[in-house]
Formats: sequence, C-alpha cells, structure tokens
Amino acid sequence: MEDALDNLRLLDDEEEAFQGDEEAAGRVHQLCLVGRCLTDSVVHFPSLRNTMADLWHPIGGICITELGEKRYLFQFFHEVDLERVHAGIPWFFNNHLLILQKVPTGVNPAAM
Repeated sequence: MEDALDNLRLLDDEEEAFQGDEEAAGRVHQLCLVGRCLTDSVVHFPSLRNTMADLWHPIGGICITELGEKRYLFQFFHEVDLERVHAGIPWFFNNHLLILQKVPTGVNPAAM
C-alpha cells in the first residue's frame, strides 16, 4: 500500500486551493454573543446553559458553548432572539453579572 501512495502526485492544475465563500465565513458568528460571568467562584456550565436557555426561551433555539475561563458563546438562530437578549442587559446568573457582547464580523469568539 505504501508503494501505491508514493506514486501519488498532484498536477499543477490540481493544486488550486479550495475556494470557500468568504462572505459566509464572516457571517458564521453573526448571531452570536460572547459572555463572561464575573465571579471568582466556579461556574457550573450545565446549570448556566440550562438556566439561560430557560430564561431567554429563544424562538429559534440557542446553542451555548463553553469557551474557557468563564467565557461562553451564545449562538442564536433568529435575529429577534439575539436582539431581545442583548437589549435586556444586564443579565445575572446565580447573582453574578453575566457580561454579553456581540461578536464583530470576522472576529474569532475564542479570542475575545
């Protein structure tokens, strides 16, 4: 099998990289908020996820992902849900302030 793989070569016209939709890549996090819980204590992520999803009860649903260091990505699937949550600031979880910020176009949420 190794001999067969050694004979594989790409021709010049086959080396062109896959061209993705750059505009779509920028919109990936268009309906997202990054949040951080201001507390020195440990935040139980499943509790935060369930509590905020129940509290906000978004029409289009929500996906909440832990980014680390008490930071979370809140991905909405309908713009009305995102705007309603963002307009309702400040939010609290277990009496600790939850800071929410919209993800700017082209910015990686993990870097915020």
